[in-house]
Amino acid sequence: MNHEVIAKAGKVVEMNAVKDGKYTGGISVLSLIDLEGFPTASILSPSKCDGINWMTFCTNINANGAKRVAKCNRASVCFATVEYCINLVGEMEIITSPEVKAEMWYDGLSHHFTDADDPNYCVFKFTTKRYKILFTEVGEEVEGNL
Repeated sequence: MNHEVIAKAGKVVEMNAVKDGKYTGGISVLSLIDLEGFPTASILSPSKCDGINWMTFCTNINANGAKRVAKCNRASVCFATVEYCINLVGEMEIITSPEVKAEMWYDGLSHHFTDADDPNYCVFKFTTKRYKILFTEVGEEVEGNL
């Protein structure tokens, strides 16, 4: 049963990620520890993912989030509606590789950056270490480690 619920959660996460370079409207809540040690939450759209295993987010290297990740790479990502709650806990890394930035680029980013080579643009890669998943319509709830 855990494998089925994890696969179902992975499809939900993929549904919320950018598809074919286009923003889908999907969002998640990303929680990081701020520079004073307090939890903070931001809404971000995942740009790419592999189910619940990992996902990437495109952001500004000079923003508070990047400073927070540089200080403490622990993070949590949550996708939730009345039908489900997918809470993922893991680690974040900041990627500035031109190849990865180009791969993660999508049209909506042009509102924030000139192009994939913009020096202010970076990618966060979140890797899940543990999860708690609830699908309310059928009462499925699982938690565990990846």
